[in-house]
Amino acid sequence: MSRTAQEAPRVTPEVMARYEAVIGLEVHSQLQTLTKTFCGCSTKFGAAPNSNTCPVCLGLPGALPVPNAKALELAQRASLAIHCTIQGRSRFARKNYFYPDLPKGYQISMYELPLSTGGWVEIEVEGEKKRIGITRLHMEDDAGKSLHEGFPDSDRWSYIDFNRCGVPLIEIVSEPDLRTPAEAYAYLTKLKQILEYTEVSDCNMEEGSLRCDANVSVRLRGAAKFGTKAEVKNLNSFRYLSHALEYEIERQIGVLESGGTITQETRLWSVAAGRTEPMRSKEFAHDYRYFPDPDLLPVSVSQARIEEVRRSMPELPDAKLARFLSEYGITTYDAGVLTATRSLADYFEATVRAGAPAKGAANWISVELLRRLNDAGRDIANCPLAPGALAELLRKIEKGEITAASGKKVFAQMFETGKSAAAIIASEGLAQITDTSAIERIAREIVAKNPDNVAKYRGGNEGVFKFFVGQVMRETRGQANPQIVNEVVKRILTE
Repeated sequence: MSRTAQEAPRVTPEVMARYEAVIGLEVHSQLQTLTKTFCGCSTKFGAAPNSNTCPVCLGLPGALPVPNAKALELAQRASLAIHCTIQGRSRFARKNYFYPDLPKGYQISMYELPLSTGGWVEIEVEGEKKRIGITRLHMEDDAGKSLHEGFPDSDRWSYIDFNRCGVPLIEIVSEPDLRTPAEAYAYLTKLKQILEYTEVSDCNMEEGSLRCDANVSVRLRGAAKFGTKAEVKNLNSFRYLSHALEYEIERQIGVLESGGTITQETRLWSVAAGRTEPMRSKEFAHDYRYFPDPDLLPVSVSQARIEEVRRSMPELPDAKLARFLSEYGITTYDAGVLTATRSLADYFEATVRAGAPAKGAANWISVELLRRLNDAGRDIANCPLAPGALAELLRKIEKGEITAASGKKVFAQMFETGKSAAAIIASEGLAQITDTSAIERIAREIVAKNPDNVAKYRGGNEGVFKFFVGQVMRETRGQANPQIVNEVVKRILTE
């Protein structure tokens, strides 16, 4: 076994610190269309195996592809969202390779004339912002899916599901600007957020809508030349991306430190083993024998069309975050949480439009609502609490009709039952007590029962004051107006 294929020795943090990684990501995202790239077959996930197929996506003789206009529009939208320049002329090519789940014997992609080039995405890691360059964005169709059963010591079976054949993808290729797994994680997170905001893709990694290949090499810090890279294929979760990069960086450093050399190759991340493993030697472009697809005309995009797509673009995450800060006066943290997804940002704004105070709405959504949704295994799209219902509760708290503590009880019941705040407050008797005389009566009873603590307070121990306030709030089940309680208790204790 060659040294490059062996497990590299573990290296110390001091040795690791002498090197830096150079990382580039190739992100494949499924476009959110109803039909495939070049035919009318459905892209719906979960259909019976091989039910969403036709002569075109199966590559049968004589079948001719017809480009999906919606897929092209979404790819253009994604290009503008990541600041790429859409080329006036691009072209589909055939990428030739042979694999059981590729019935045509080639993939339709773009090669020397991609759809767009020269963009960037800005990320933030540990408070530091960094711009990551985008080399290109191009369109392609997906291959099928192989499924394997059995074990090495028994019969093994492989099955092919061609439903994914022809599903529309965009591939976004970054510059080798990433230096750490944390930066790669932040970049993929930001890219996913942008694609979801623009409704280009649902980015459902469990269903294969977002996949990532990582090119990684290492070099001594300060060196100008890149090291030999390995490509880690088909990383379909953020956690796997981080773990695979951490392992691969340490593996390559270990190989170099032990006197070995890195071979350019393709590797796979083994979840079970917790390591990358060799798959094949790395292909080069000439291995795929690219040539223009003779069945597809070049794609021509006018400047007028580009501007039309630009006008249809929704507000992007960075712009929305800046607006939330200036328009609503909320904290940077809350603005970041609320703009993490477009649906959550829309929910917040709908709550404010329904009459809720912006800062209160931001706090309750960021803390209480998201915690409840997480515990229930739901997302904001399936929230049982409408924005108007939450706004009603927050208005009651702001007006002093109920206390914040009672508000949490009401909120919990609203989430579970779907009842209105008013109905729950009435049925549970949770309206805030603002009757000064009623609060004073309770406070005097408590003071009379605790002469020792009264003496301590009057002797200069002001900390005892909180004891009396707490007793009054307890007696009133947290429904007494806190400001009135403080005023009444202070007056009684100083009589």
